[in-house]
Amino acid sequence: MEYDNITRATFLRRPNRFIAEVEINGHKETVHVKNTGRCRELLIPGCEVYLTEQGKPERKTRYDLVAVRKANGILFNIDSQAPNQVVREWLEGQDFDKVIPEYTYGDSRIDFYMERCEEEGEPERHLMEVKGCTLEIDGIGYFPDAPTDRGIKHLRELTKAVRDGYKASLAFVIQMDGVTEVRPNIKTHPEFGEAWKEAQAAGVEVIFLTCHVEPNRLVIL
Repeated sequence: MEYDNITRATFLRRPNRFIAEVEINGHKETVHVKNTGRCRELLIPGCEVYLTEQGKPERKTRYDLVAVRKANGILFNIDSQAPNQVVREWLEGQDFDKVIPEYTYGDSRIDFYMERCEEEGEPERHLMEVKGCTLEIDGIGYFPDAPTDRGIKHLRELTKAVRDGYKASLAFVIQMDGVTEVRPNIKTHPEFGEAWKEAQAAGVEVIFLTCHVEPNRLVIL
């Protein structure tokens, strides 16, 4: 996926989880942050960030903050909507006969339902939940960066789906270069780590989708 109208800026502060203050060519601007997570290890005063201009005069903020460069030089895409967009593009290149986003299963809306037709019998049914990983520590990705009861609910739905005959997967879009693995962040949310372990034991596949990040694009490798 690609962004239009990318602008480089310097991050100043984040008054709340929805907005940030940045400096663009000596001018202070309030922008929308496309990620409600904490991102504390990324959004540090003085760091380099990238913005996309939506071109909608009715908006309160002119720009969306979509990427940030960490002190170690690695560029992170922090757009929480980007993982589903790039996974949809990626799934279209796989050998599925049907891909349906936002699929209702049980009490949850799972990100993708896929079908692969067999020569005989019922089609192979897949459910995939997508998570974006923006937390990196010593070259390893971790999820979540804040407690997520919703994430636990999705894992339990995927576990149930396996018992109902689906193939189920939890796909992590690693929104940075150079990281190939994601681990449960049990320090932040131990219950999520337990749900992850139970889901894997039940047959839920965990997939790591490595990416290349540029200021104006995010691509699954």
